Amino acid sequence: MRKALGLFAFLGFTLFLLAATMSLRPFGAPPHTEMDHYFITHAQEQASANNVVTSIVFDYRGFDTLGEATVLFTAVAGVLMVLRRKEVSS
Repeated sequence: MRKALGLFAFLGFTLFLLAATMSLRPFGAPPHTEMDHYFITHAQEQASANNVVTSIVFDYRGFDTLGEATVLFTAVAGVLMVLRRKEVSS
């Protein structure tokens, strides 16, 4: 019973991976949406930035970037607290 369940899970996962692979775009063919065209056309006038990537990260998605930085800072602070050495008082 366990072998059959494991084989069924393996086959299901394999079929999922094959379906996902078949639905990928050809390598080097990025999707072009209307948002891409909008950002490229309006980035300099709306965000006053010559670099489109910088304008997207800091102006259009600023709160998202701030949230990611907060999560990263919290993770580093947590790791440092876990790995700190305790002083032994005598």
